[in-house]
Order: sequence, then C-alpha cells, then structure tokens
Amino acid sequence: MLHADPSSVTPFTWAQARTLDRIAKDRHLQTMLIYKIFRSPEWDALVADGSTLGAPIDVDDGFVHFSTAEQAAETAAKHFAGVDGLVLLAVETDSLGDALKWETSRGGALFPHLYRPLRIDDVSWHKPLPLVDGAHQFPEDMV
Repeated sequence: MLHADPSSVTPFTWAQARTLDRIAKDRHLQTMLIYKIFRSPEWDALVADGSTLGAPIDVDDGFVHFSTAEQAAETAAKHFAGVDGLVLLAVETDSLGDALKWETSRGGALFPHLYRPLRIDDVSWHKPLPLVDGAHQFPEDMV
C-alpha cells in the first residue's frame, strides 16, 4: 500500500484529507438503515410516481411507518401475516432529515416515522420479502 509523504503534499491538502476521513467516519457511525414493507402494488406505485404517502395505514396515521432491523420481523408478522408478494425497502436515516421522528409505539419501543412523502430517491435498496412456510424470510445481510 502506498502512503503519501506529508512533506510532499501541501498542508491544506493533507489537512483536508484528514478532515474528510473524520467526516466519513462520523457519517458512517451515524448512518442507520430503517425498513419499510410494501405490498407489490404499493411498491409499483412508488416506482411509477416517484413518491408516496405510504400504504393506507400510513395515509390514515399521517406519516410513513418504518421499522428498525430488530422490529421488522414483528412488524411483518403483525401487519402482513400470510401476505405474499411483499417488498422490503431500506432507507438511510440521515437522508430523511428532520422529517424523521422516533416515537413510542407498541410495547414502549421507539419506531421511526416519516412526516413527509417517501421518495424513490430515499430508497437505498429493495428486495423481495418472500413468505416461506408461513413466515417472511428477511435478507441475511439486513443490518
């Protein structure tokens, strides 16, 4: 691996590189993925329209419901029991700004709620959420 010699780099450039490393490290530590489960038609509408107010329950409640990785399986079991053809979306929390609020919900747990439309550009990735033997199979790499 090659390392730059600090004496061969202007002080500004070397300092800037260290600052960018710190910023990248801090951003990495603060970034968290949260998850949204959509039925296929809801996902298709988001793709077609570019944004959505969410599923009918989201529209009724006035915000888009999300779950953490630890909460997602319980959310699927409670609200999507036996439903096949689901799509799991991952969204980085820091991309949502002040519109993301953490609020107490079932069992006193804090759940992420988005108080603005969810945009397709917010979605980091999406994957099918298959139903196998009555249980939804979440991706192994879900963090």
